[in-house]
Amino acid sequence: MKAIRDPDCLLAQGLDAIRAQFRVPAGFPPQVESAAAQAARKPLSDHADRTAMPFVTLDPASATDLDQAFALEPAGGDWLLHYAIADIDWFVTDGDPVDQEAWARGETLYLPDGKAALYPRALSESAASLLPDGPRPAVVFTSRIDANGKAVLERVERAVIRSRAKLGYEAVRPEDLPAGFGEVARRLAEADNARGATRVDPPEQEVERDSSGHFTLRLRPMAWAERHNAALSLATNLAVADALHRAGTGLFRVMERPSREAEGRLRHTAEAFGLAWPQEASLAQFERLLDPADPRAAAFMLAVRRAGNGASYVPYQPGVIPWHAAMAATYCHMTAPLRRLADRYVIRAAMAVANGQEVPESASSAFQRLGPVMDRAQARSSQIERAVVDLAEAAILTGREGEQFEAVVTDQGESGARFQLCELPVVARTTAHRVQPGDRIRVRLESADPTRREVRFARQA
Repeated sequence: MKAIRDPDCLLAQGLDAIRAQFRVPAGFPPQVESAAAQAARKPLSDHADRTAMPFVTLDPASATDLDQAFALEPAGGDWLLHYAIADIDWFVTDGDPVDQEAWARGETLYLPDGKAALYPRALSESAASLLPDGPRPAVVFTSRIDANGKAVLERVERAVIRSRAKLGYEAVRPEDLPAGFGEVARRLAEADNARGATRVDPPEQEVERDSSGHFTLRLRPMAWAERHNAALSLATNLAVADALHRAGTGLFRVMERPSREAEGRLRHTAEAFGLAWPQEASLAQFERLLDPADPRAAAFMLAVRRAGNGASYVPYQPGVIPWHAAMAATYCHMTAPLRRLADRYVIRAAMAVANGQEVPESASSAFQRLGPVMDRAQARSSQIERAVVDLAEAAILTGREGEQFEAVVTDQGESGARFQLCELPVVARTTAHRVQPGDRIRVRLESADPTRREVRFARQA
């Protein structure tokens, strides 16, 4: 969910209710703010000088908590990807007030009209953020990208960098980006395809009121620059995951493929949107055929995200290969430490492994404790996102009570038939008998209540 445009504040009450329900913090305790302000003044004493390297950041134009900057360097037929990650670990001491609060939160929580950050602004949007207004501390990961798009971690170092530009997804031009950006992204995409990765890049949902006063849904696909930038982040995560696993340490992301039942429901959803999914094609193969700029394909991609098995965190286990089905690889998170607690410790371990040092006990012990902490934080974030989507769906349908819609049944359960509207990316249930998944039905909207985040339909004969 990107934004809700609500000039009459009709949804404000619903958003406030979501914050109250999920206990979204409104700010930080005074002692945490004070500790963060003091930490932000910590001098840099263990960082190499890499301010001459031409790093840039690429994010939403409005973002100020910048985790990542990158620079590219040709190396024969390969490319060196220098990926600088915000060095929040330099400012936070294990057990201090900022650290304790971060362990309580787990990750940054996002709502359409704001966020509850993992760290106070003095760090996340100032001293630790890779903004272009001065030198910043970073941990620089250098990976070699070969002709086939394979990324191998070569070195990791603490360094001071200076970003040359804060580029925004919405307005960036190819000539604004470092030479090789498009070529490296192409190689990485080919590597994804070769592995059989199922990478779903769903559009963001925007809800706005039209001239008649109705709420309408707009799906914003990822911009080309956003997709390419995500590929650089993914490549670094994969390279680090391989290095950690070989060293017998780490915290990994694992995810199973969608179940056979979930994939069957997705086939019915594709039918609802008029998308031709060849019977012999897998979900991964079908997704590669989709154009995110097509609203029908965009809505389907959102359905895939809702239907997938959620990812979780697991520490290294001897003899076990942690596997992330969507990535078709061993995978970890470490490129967003300003927004995810676990990334701090993965970076700490990766820096030790890359430099032939023993992994600090602080990281090894954290890996054993972080899984439940991060899974709870992720579950809370997902519940908030689902609540906001429910709110948005109710907002979209407000004022359309009494209208009839074409729908396709996706599955049938004890609580009724679940269906997908053909006109809008709305999933709901109704009492319907003698229907099978894939059946087309007509439903009448009985009510839509944004405040309660509820919609109610009745099947029509």
